[in-house]
Parts: sequence; structure tokens; C-alpha cells
Amino acid sequence: MQKRYVAVEDLYSYQWVSDPSVCPQTGAIAYVHKTIDQEKNTYRTNVRLVALDGSSDRPFTYGDKDELPAWSPAGSELAFLRTTDQGKQLWLIPLNGGEARQLTHVKRGIGSFVWSPDGKRIAFTTRVSEGAVDGAEAALENNGKAHDRGQVIDRTTPKAEGSGWWDGLYSHLYVLELASGQIRQVTSGNFDVALPFWSPDGSRLSFLAKKVDVPSLDPDLLTFSDIYRIRSDGGGLEKLTDSTLSISQAGYSPDGQTIVLIGNDRIYGSATQNRIYTVPASGGKPVCVNEPQELQLGNFALSDMKAAAASTALWFTAAGDVYLLGSLRGNVQIGRFSMDGTYKEITRGDREFYQLTMTSDGRYLVAAASDPARPGDLYRIDTHTGEELRLTSGNDELLESLEVSVPESFWFEASDGRSVQGWLMKPVGMVPGEKYPMLLNIHGGPHALYANSYSHEFQTMASQGYVVLYLNPRGSFGYGQDFVKACRGDFGGRDYHDLMDAVDHVAGTCGFVDETRLGVTGGSYGGFMTNWIVGHTDRFRAAVTDRSISNWLSFYGMSDIGISYTEGEIEGNPWEDADKLWKHSPLAYAAHIHTPLLILHGEHDLRCPIEQAEQLYVALKRLGKRTQLVRFPGSNHALPRSGKPSLRVERLNRIMRWFQEHIES
Repeated sequence: MQKRYVAVEDLYSYQWVSDPSVCPQTGAIAYVHKTIDQEKNTYRTNVRLVALDGSSDRPFTYGDKDELPAWSPAGSELAFLRTTDQGKQLWLIPLNGGEARQLTHVKRGIGSFVWSPDGKRIAFTTRVSEGAVDGAEAALENNGKAHDRGQVIDRTTPKAEGSGWWDGLYSHLYVLELASGQIRQVTSGNFDVALPFWSPDGSRLSFLAKKVDVPSLDPDLLTFSDIYRIRSDGGGLEKLTDSTLSISQAGYSPDGQTIVLIGNDRIYGSATQNRIYTVPASGGKPVCVNEPQELQLGNFALSDMKAAAASTALWFTAAGDVYLLGSLRGNVQIGRFSMDGTYKEITRGDREFYQLTMTSDGRYLVAAASDPARPGDLYRIDTHTGEELRLTSGNDELLESLEVSVPESFWFEASDGRSVQGWLMKPVGMVPGEKYPMLLNIHGGPHALYANSYSHEFQTMASQGYVVLYLNPRGSFGYGQDFVKACRGDFGGRDYHDLMDAVDHVAGTCGFVDETRLGVTGGSYGGFMTNWIVGHTDRFRAAVTDRSISNWLSFYGMSDIGISYTEGEIEGNPWEDADKLWKHSPLAYAAHIHTPLLILHGEHDLRCPIEQAEQLYVALKRLGKRTQLVRFPGSNHALPRSGKPSLRVERLNRIMRWFQEHIES
């Protein structure tokens, strides 16, 4: 078969897999299969079943918005969430198939759910009013009249990326009795419940919350979260931890005597490495299990092709060891941790695992992973031998028709002597002896990482004749605590030098790179760095900044994380450290920008609000610079990963046209 180059519009043809759940009775794996409906300009998700040996991969549910499948403990039924005109509700389908039936008709839909160990109950979260916010509930009930009255704001951070302005509702815990259909509210109060999980005997529910009982404390300004437990009838609420950790994962040990936590003390803000802690099931001070290491617990990789968020559930061996994802040196692997702090890597190779589950007998892990040449598949991993079997192949036919560029990992010595990891993708169809333009890509975060995973955006760049360079500069996870905290208080310092050192290294060692034809681009923090770079050097012919930050003084009050991020990363606030914030703001250097700059931004972005783009655009236009602003309607910070498909395609086409116009001319 003659292969063709990857096109921007190939986005419409990919398939994504996520959320595997293994049936305890048959071993059948339910998983979410996502595609794009180009005609409706939306995503379609349904649940499929694949056997543990990879055979008989087939559809199991037939909704357009089905997600989060979870088998009952006996394996006789599968629960899942389906979104219809009634919102996101809980549904149930028998093991042998047939008609799915709706279990809930909750007014504001279901957030998350978890089976009880005996399979007779399902705990779920939904958003409810506590009656504590002036006019909020009335505005919600009046629908069309909501804009006829003012909205009272009392919270310090009244908005959140992805969910909008706070509506006065809190996420609380309910229990559904399957036999009777009765639903009982378990928690209440002015706090949000997250990550619910049952005790092994099914007598209690535990959950993550930021519950403040001292009026002088502002929960929006606190960085800790705590584990609570409560009887399933709603009585006996207990706080189990001591408000010293930011917790991201938790679960009971198999014997029910201990709760294992993944979290950190935020000593370095969002740059703090995660560690494993244990606390008695009755509560107490968390005890750290593992020593500091290069590995960052969890999946912190960024990609435009990730199917879903990383797993939050913990999976234990019979001996009490726990399987976890870990980010290390450009890979995200699965490891097994013992409570004595020892660690064994279960998977190897250049790839990014993003979700995992386990068979009921503990023999196999089933995990979702992407690698540099494949967007994502499910794999069966033998925990005894390490043998792997790929279970899904939805993208094989498409990939067999495409000529992809496989990234080559390399390490270089930065100007201060530190080794830094990067990747280089050669242009598809590269002719020996020819020189090619190069695009530097910068990831967001900065406390995240590029990994050995598939990127449609990078493949498109390579297919259009560009060398693609990307790296994990100072501030990235996966290289130890000192490395990831190195840019705190110094945005545009050591991180900037790492990026420029990478360009120097590649230009000096790769004869096929034309260093007179360079472009730079990045999103979020990567957009900040793009703005910073073009304000401090003229070596790039063109730049594209996406969802960027330009002014820390206004970002502080406009972003949903403006307070914590600015104080934690720039280490200042506008009234005490205005000069410092302005010094680190790309807008301060607008007069020095000579590189043609395309500015892309979603109009509903609350993480990096669009006013950041507008300020930079107005300054550049006033100064007579070459620039253009593109506003994407209805789009938030996640546009490149999960935004409206047509806008994702338009965005990438605009990026490529800008580089072609200003680099090639």
C-alpha cells in the first residue's frame, strides 16, 4: 500500500480508547470507544467489549454519549453513565447484553459513581444547593430569568476552568439501593465531595474533601485536602487526615486496616513531587512510605491525543502492594510499590500509560497506553511474567495508510552543565542533503512533561516539511525534585536558556536543519514562553502563541488559579510585588518583539483568560508589529485536546499557514 502524509483533517478519522473495566465473571473488558462525528461536529462515545485474549471486540452500548463503565462485583451487570436530554444519568446493562435501563433521574446529573463491595448499592455524586448563596438557587430555577437579576459573589475564586462561574451548588454523596431504587443523601454542607470509595466490608464510604469548620479560614485559599469517612446511612462523619497534604488518589488496603494516599505537602507549590502515604483506617497522621526520587507518581504527560484523564483508583495485590502510574524521563510506566518503600517497574519501553485496571484474581493488568507511532490501545499485562498482549487495534487501518515520523529521543548538556531530554522528528519524505525549517514546541504546565506518545499536531508539522523539536526543560516532571522546582520564581530564566540551548544543540549537530528558518510555538505556559522568547530574541522567523499568559498583574485576578499560581510560581502579588510581576510579564517587552506573532485563544478560557491575548494583541498593533488574533467561540483551555472538532482542525490549519507564510516566504 502506498502511504500518504498525515493531514490536518485526519483528526476526524482517529479512534480513542479509555476507561477499561474487567468483568470478574468472564474477564471481558468493557471500555470507552471515542470517535468524531464530523457531520454533527461532536464526539461520540460508546462502550465496547473485548475478551481478555483480544478476541471478539464488539459494541456493547449504543448511546452517543456513554462513558465510565464499571462492572458489578459479581460481574453480572455493567453500570455506566449516559448523557441524554435528561443530563448525565446512571444506567445498567446485563452481562449478556440487551436493553440498558436507566437507574437515576437526578436533577443535575451524576458526577461519579462506585459500586459497593456486595453489589447491592451504588454511591454517586451530584450537585445540590445548600441554600447558602443569595439568589443562586432562584436564578437556577428561573432559567430564562437568570439574567434579570444580579449575581452575588462571595467566594474568593468563584470560577473554574471547564465548569464556569460557581452556581452556588456543591457536589455531595448519595447512595442508590438497587433492589428498591431508593436514593439516600449521605453528605451535606458547604463543601464538595470527590473520589468516593467504599471500605472493603461495605459499611462506610470515604471521600476527598476540603471541609473547613473554622470561619476565619478560606477554603479557596487552602491547598490541603482531607480524607473523610461516613456510614452509608449518613451518620458518623469522621475526618481521617490532618490537613497537611494535597491528596490526588486514595484507597483502602485489602484488609481494610489502612488507607493508602498519593499526595504531597506542597512545600514547592504545584512543583512538589508526589509521594505515597499511609494512614490508619480510623484516622491519624499520614506516614510517608517512599523516599524522594526522580519518578513523579501519576501521569503528568501532555498530549493533544490523550483519550481521557489518568486513573485515580488504586489497585492492590493480595499482599498489599499497590500498582501506580509514574512519570519518569519522558515515559509514563506502571510500577508496583510495597509499603516498605520498595518499587518495581512493571512495564518498559518508550510509551505513555494513562489508565489501568486489574483482573479480580490479580493475574493481569489491563492498561491504556500510547506510543510515538500509535494514538492509544488497551494492553493486557501478565503480572507474573511481564508478557504483554495488545487488545485493541482501532487505528491500525488508518495508520497503515499514513507515513508517520517517529520521534528520536536525545539528551544534551545545557549551558549550566545539566543534562536535558528532548525529541526530534524529521520531516516526512526528507531528502538527504537538503535543509529544512524547524519548529520548537513548548509544553504547558510548566510542571508537566512531553512523553513518548503520539501527537497529531507534531505529525502534521513533520508531514508539512518541518523538523519538529520538543523537550522537557527545567520545570518539567520526571527528572527529580530539584529539576521540577528550578523555574519557580524565575519564569523566563533557566527554562528559557534550556529551550535556547536545545535549539543551539540541534542546529549545531543536525546538518539538515536550516537555522535561518526557525519557528516557535506553545500553549498555556508554553504560550507564555513563546511570548517571552520573541520578546528576548529575534532568531525565530515566526511564532504562534496559544492560550497564553502575557501579564501577571492582571492574570492574578482574572484566572481561576490566578492567586495560587502567581503566588506559587512567580512568588509575588500585585500590591507587594508589582515590579517583579511586571518584570516577568511578556507584555513588558512588547516593544522588543519583531517576530510575526499569531495569537490564538478560546473565548471561554478561564485558566488563561482571553484578556491575556487581547492585551498583547493591542500592544503589538499599537506598536505596528505583525500580529493577528484568532478568537475561538465557545472554547476553553482544553481546545487543542477536546474542543469542538472543527475548531481543532481550524486551529491547526491556521498554525501551519502562519508558519508557511512567514518562514517560507
